[in-house]
Amino acid sequence: MTDLELLAPAGDLEKLKIAVLYGADAVYLGGQQFSLRAGAGNFGREEMLEGISFAHKNHVKVYVAINIYAHNEDLETLPEYLDFLAQIGVDAVIASDPGIIDTVKRVQPCLPIHLSTQANSTNWASAAFWRRIGLERVVLARELSLKEIEVIASRVNIELEAFVHGAMCMSYSGRCLLSNHLTGRDANRGDCAQSCRWRYFLVEEKRPGQYFPVEEDARGTYFMSSKDLCLIEYIPHLAKAGVSSFKIEGRMKSIHYLATIVKTYRQAIDAYLADAEGFRVKPQWLDEITKVSHREYTTGFLLGDGGKTATVEPGQSSYTRRTSFVGLVLNNEEGQITVEQRNNFKAGEVLEVLTPKGDNLSIQVETIFDGETGQQMEVAPHPQQIVRLPSSIKLPPMSMLRRIQ
Repeated sequence: MTDLELLAPAGDLEKLKIAVLYGADAVYLGGQQFSLRAGAGNFGREEMLEGISFAHKNHVKVYVAINIYAHNEDLETLPEYLDFLAQIGVDAVIASDPGIIDTVKRVQPCLPIHLSTQANSTNWASAAFWRRIGLERVVLARELSLKEIEVIASRVNIELEAFVHGAMCMSYSGRCLLSNHLTGRDANRGDCAQSCRWRYFLVEEKRPGQYFPVEEDARGTYFMSSKDLCLIEYIPHLAKAGVSSFKIEGRMKSIHYLATIVKTYRQAIDAYLADAEGFRVKPQWLDEITKVSHREYTTGFLLGDGGKTATVEPGQSSYTRRTSFVGLVLNNEEGQITVEQRNNFKAGEVLEVLTPKGDNLSIQVETIFDGETGQQMEVAPHPQQIVRLPSSIKLPPMSMLRRIQ
């Protein structure tokens, strides 16, 4: 149990630093090639080098996704890219394509490989196969129940990683052709348009122009768009079943989302490690994870009900959130806080403060000064404007100011 890992997404360099500071044990990221999140900021080589250096200085591991389903032309530059990853000290690569896995083993045999969830590993024989050819970890398919995970762990000596939080896909472990069919954007090469999140209507052939919503009841639903996964209450069950890495989805999510979810799961995992038998889910954890943009939460397939709870309930088809992220704290000196504005806030407001460690705080914005001119303002008018807030409260850098809605 002392080896439980909290694994967080890092869509770009800023998100990597946030994930590290808010409590991740490891982060996963993608370069500008071979990654299934082309829409994320992703990492150029200099950024990747800086990110790995920052993570390693903070004793955090870095895994790089090379998890596309490769076409012939994709393989031409792969060996040189693998040489680069090995040179800069990547802790492991995440892959699903057998051709890519074989290339890694041939070009950089000392580079650890984690099997991506895209490989749809759902049984012990599959996990045993990947173990025999030298993989160190299997990222389990999201479609598994606790009982199925227990069987895999009992029969195969391999690390098991499981998604515990974030968006789910209506396709089997993310293998989807809908985006490619509707937009020409290939989800299996990293360019998903998230077509399952769109709203669809039914048109009868002889009634053109009459659109009937595809719905579960009179209020309608986005019928292909799943709820969001949330397994914070099942950390003990997953650990006892044999999962050693708890993975948060969301390389394209905001830094506010990332900080909130990583910190909350950090607190929950630490509480479990400190007292496994006495572990209880704290109401503030459940409250905290509803403050970020999310769909209704579900346990997915974990409880063995065939995923019946993973569909969208009528009336719950859109994202909800209870806070607005308004500012990122850059530093704290001489009785004032320097903040990069991320959304409008005004003098006189009371804001909640999410800090990397410890309980949330609150702060009243008494006065706002322009960070460059020193001019007093009622509100910062420009996006990402640097402002200064007089305050006797000292806030750690990378704390986040947010408005409770």
